[in-house]
Amino acid sequence: MTETARQSSKVTQTTHATTTGMVGGGFYDENSAPQWRAIEAVFPLIGNAMATLEVENEGTIRLADFGCSEGHNSIAVMTEALNTLLPRTSRSIQTIHSDLPTNDFSKLFLNLRPVGRSVYGRERVFSCVVAGSMYDQLVPDRSLHLAMTFNAIGFLSRRPLRQLPDYIFPNGPSAARSNGKVSETDRQAFADLAKQDVADFLKVRARELAPGGKLIVQVFGRDSDASTSDGIYDLLNDAVLAFVESGEISREAYASYYQPVYMRSLEELTVPATDPSYAVSDLFKLDQSMSYEVPVPFNEAFQQDSDLTQYAAHYVNFFRAFTEAVLKNALPDSPERDQLVDRVYAKALELLKANPEAYPFRYMAVAMLLTRKV
Repeated sequence: MTETARQSSKVTQTTHATTTGMVGGGFYDENSAPQWRAIEAVFPLIGNAMATLEVENEGTIRLADFGCSEGHNSIAVMTEALNTLLPRTSRSIQTIHSDLPTNDFSKLFLNLRPVGRSVYGRERVFSCVVAGSMYDQLVPDRSLHLAMTFNAIGFLSRRPLRQLPDYIFPNGPSAARSNGKVSETDRQAFADLAKQDVADFLKVRARELAPGGKLIVQVFGRDSDASTSDGIYDLLNDAVLAFVESGEISREAYASYYQPVYMRSLEELTVPATDPSYAVSDLFKLDQSMSYEVPVPFNEAFQQDSDLTQYAAHYVNFFRAFTEAVLKNALPDSPERDQLVDRVYAKALELLKANPEAYPFRYMAVAMLLTRKV
């Protein structure tokens, strides 16, 4: 690595606390089927990465997933990678599963070692867990051979604005509803941070990856036709506003509360890897990128059985799994806070059952495969 590249790969270590992890106790695992569909769609990228990874050297091959949550999807991804990699080498392999310190690691450990044995069931495969923000360096220099992140980098490294006064999500409401607004100036602040976050993520992964190592970045997103934020955040916004109108949530709390998440287009995901101004293009080669939509399981089930009660329960539990922590922390601490949060999601359930046509949900995603330059 040149001295210029070494300098560009450094990133300031900061505190990242925009969320406190997904809802634990198995709740996220049970309600992340749409995320899994989005991950399955990039299996060709995983296969490509594992089929072209250099395996002739000695030592342990290390595969890392950043943003693993409770591990159900993470373990399935690692299994897919191992199925291609193990026949190609006799080297030992270590899977590394990483998430925020506030993640439910107890559930993750149980998933990794059910009945006291490795879930992978292979003598050459070992696992470990690392707690920390994906925007920081978490493993030693040049120790990784594959780094991955799925449905996680959409959560921003920080809150760029103190308030988002007229809606709870930076991309704004769906065009169909327009049940709120986000100014272009405010939206741009999030767009700029989202691109810088990708650049910072790539810089720390560049330090961790061995030359020739592979990096897969996949996340929910948007295209010119739809955004994954449509529907779910319209519904959550309407539910929260019901308690603002009743006076149980103050206008100040509503203005300060927003989900620190941004829906990127494919260009917004890839430009930090290719634009020299982000100081990353000398570190990685962009091998492949894709924008796509996946079918949503609870949408498919509802189309088949018209069971509105089941549909509404799955829909609300799906977004509750990744929004509850932020909503709870945005409300004043009180003995009634947990109950109020429960009532917000109960209200969302009520609104959805009363008018499901008002909250259509589609799952858009973007992804890219990169190779660490030598």
